[in-house]
Amino acid sequence: MASPISQKLEEKLVCSICLELFRVPVTLPCGHNFCKRCISNHWQKQKQEPTWAESGYTCPECRRGFNQCPELEKNVTLCSVVELAQDGEAWALGTERCKVASSELCPQHRRPLELYCKDEQRCICCVCTVWQCQQHQRVLFEEERSKRQALLEESMEKAQEESERIKQVMKELEEQTHSIKDSSEGLKSVILSKFALLRKALEDFQWQTVARIEQEQAVALGRVGEDWTLLKDRLDILGQHRERAQQLLACPDNRTFLQEFPLLPPLESPEALLPMEFDVAGVVKPITEILANISRLLLEDLPSCVAPKAPDPVDQGPVHPQEMVVKVAAHLPDCQLRAELLKDHRNLTFDPKTANKYLELSKGNRKAKHSPSTICRQQEQGPRFEPWQVLCTQGYSHGHHYWEVKISSHSVVLGVTYHSLCQERKQGHKFNIGLDGGSWGLQVREDCYLAWHKGRSEKIQEQLCRNLGVSLDYGKGLLSFYGLGERTWLIHSFHSVFTEPLYPVFWLCEGRAVELCWRD
Repeated sequence: MASPISQKLEEKLVCSICLELFRVPVTLPCGHNFCKRCISNHWQKQKQEPTWAESGYTCPECRRGFNQCPELEKNVTLCSVVELAQDGEAWALGTERCKVASSELCPQHRRPLELYCKDEQRCICCVCTVWQCQQHQRVLFEEERSKRQALLEESMEKAQEESERIKQVMKELEEQTHSIKDSSEGLKSVILSKFALLRKALEDFQWQTVARIEQEQAVALGRVGEDWTLLKDRLDILGQHRERAQQLLACPDNRTFLQEFPLLPPLESPEALLPMEFDVAGVVKPITEILANISRLLLEDLPSCVAPKAPDPVDQGPVHPQEMVVKVAAHLPDCQLRAELLKDHRNLTFDPKTANKYLELSKGNRKAKHSPSTICRQQEQGPRFEPWQVLCTQGYSHGHHYWEVKISSHSVVLGVTYHSLCQERKQGHKFNIGLDGGSWGLQVREDCYLAWHKGRSEKIQEQLCRNLGVSLDYGKGLLSFYGLGERTWLIHSFHSVFTEPLYPVFWLCEGRAVELCWRD
């Protein structure tokens, strides 16, 4: 700490205007000293006051007036003393800094910061307290820190609570993100599969329609060609008649004319030609029906592929109604599902004309059994299958139909087909159900199911059972196979666009039997 003498000396070397050590000190005629810039600024402000003309230039300390502005010359002696005082203050401050243990100093007065000014919101030194903050509210560091620390701890608690709330919201958003991704990916898979089937069905129908148009065109052009040939022959006959008639008319001898006239063949009336038109409406009508079925397939069947997500039976947490998931199977209760299917039940019979020679049909054609040891000799004759297959008599070209069958064991194929299914056995296959684009089949194996269409199979790991249900919604292009037991479950569904009547078809391995279930 500085000595009392040095403090008094420092006080004498302070400018009364800026309250700092003199900077370029000057002495007025009255003997008082000021910084040259401070006194110049003071007089400059006096000139702007209304009473300056009466008072003139005055000393800020003794108020002595001067008629003219005194010449301000540097007080060399006082300037030297100030420099010595500044060197001593720097040494004293360096020593005091070491004693204060590196505490911060007032940037203005280079003195230790001791109090806190609440009005100016800053730490102040003792000089600031006397000259600048004398009327302000000042407190000790410890008191102000205690208040500020309480506020800071309260804000930290609020920040912690807000952080926990934000983390919870972020967790919920993350769960929503996963739910949205799962739902959208599942729906996208359904859409891609459905439109792939639609594109393939449209391509197949396109080629069938083009072939039909070309066939109709060939028939129409053939008939037009026949009519054209008839007209050309008639034209030749008329030309010959006209030529002979001209020759007869030119004959000058009456006897000869009369003798030759009966020999001229009479003209026969030509047959009326039927108008030949290309039946555009007949070709467009089935196309319109198919496109209408496709539109119905999209508008009716597609919305049923998604359903509100059901709550987990274990976790009964809240479920948002906006969440959508892909429907994997029918969500109807087992009894209600089968009851809905049975509303469209159909009683089927086997067609003996199509049965393979090793398939024995029961009386009434409701049961078929493969008997390899005996060749069955039915009286009906027809295009029998070379594979161990048989068609049903009933065929469906519209509407919703359902039938049930009972099989004796595995190694059986059931499905539907167009009537044009190949009768011969395909090389490398025991059956031809599902090997082309006009048939769909479900093969019951010992360990799994295989869904067949266009020569490609899809493996299905589901519970094997002997009672099976088949649902055909022709308009929607939906063919579904169900397992029947203590519960009813969906085994597999085909989505397609059907263009011809569909007939139930079956294939039986040796020793197997299939019975068509009837209901009154």
